[in-house]
Amino acid sequence: MKITAEPRSDQWNADDFIGGSRTFAIGGVKDGTAEQKYDIALEGETRAWRPPLGMIRVLMQAWGDESKVWVGRRVTLYRDPTIRFGSDVLGGIRISHLSHIDKPMNFKVTTTRGKRATYTVQPLPDAPKAAPALARDWLAEAGKLSDVAALRALWSEAKAAGADQPTLAKIQALATPTPAPDES
Repeated sequence: MKITAEPRSDQWNADDFIGGSRTFAIGGVKDGTAEQKYDIALEGETRAWRPPLGMIRVLMQAWGDESKVWVGRRVTLYRDPTIRFGSDVLGGIRISHLSHIDKPMNFKVTTTRGKRATYTVQPLPDAPKAAPALARDWLAEAGKLSDVAALRALWSEAKAAGADQPTLAKIQALATPTPAPDES
């Protein structure tokens, strides 16, 4: 059994990464609060990532300033124990890797008032192909759909994710309307 020590919080905290870095897909971005400008949803997670201004600037320089483009892209986050908050060294969350960049990128990030340092982010390799278990999920989903357009959209999604040929054929068969028998 894996032991966890998660605080009751609606956001990710540096201490959540004591066990090591984690890679997430961006699920969406919405306005945050005055203290943390944006809440970034991470797919499959209930808590928001509220990056500081320096990490927002890294994302903007790497991916652009249109948040819709970020959705589905992946980020690896880790705990940096050297991050200061005022005069205290508390640690914080940093980005180590990003998808959709083809080489390491260097950024200037503010470390303390008036001081900047170079910060490097590495490219994140493509996500692994869909597992066979996921293919079974597509078939379960296809069995619930009766709309041909929805089935065809599901087929396209499964194909793009690397579903095997038998799975694609089963979804396609469900999406192909069968003619009514001739009653002559």
